[in-house]
Amino acid sequence: MELHNLKPAKGSIKNRKRVGRGEGSKRGGTSTRGHKGAKSRSGYSKKIGFEGGQQPLQRRVPKFGFTNPNRVEYNCVNIDTIQALVDKKKIKTKVDKQILIDNGLVQKKDLVKILGRGELKSKLTITADAFSETAKKAIEKAGGTTNIIE
Repeated sequence: MELHNLKPAKGSIKNRKRVGRGEGSKRGGTSTRGHKGAKSRSGYSKKIGFEGGQQPLQRRVPKFGFTNPNRVEYNCVNIDTIQALVDKKKIKTKVDKQILIDNGLVQKKDLVKILGRGELKSKLTITADAFSETAKKAIEKAGGTTNIIE
């Protein structure tokens, strides 16, 4: 086999259907589009969610609630996650946003909140945007300190 005698597998290439080229082609007249109506016209495209004239789902279901534009959304990190990093020797005494980013726990633009799930055994200085009450108590019980980013 050489480059000059390569060809596609048998039956993999077909000629396209040439519609609308006169009655002699067997596909003239309505050009396989049926009779009349929007679907037979050129440029037809169905709207997203169109259900054949029936009231679409997004209009049948009632609206409710609202989105608060002033909501502050935090990315939460639990104490047991921080303790796991200490156990793996990835954290020594200080925990700040950059260390959490380096370990893949938060993104660069996230606001960080420390939550109190689990148990903290090591004395750490933790800096974050917010702390839950249980997290503060657990950190101070272990002999650590909490710093809030202003």
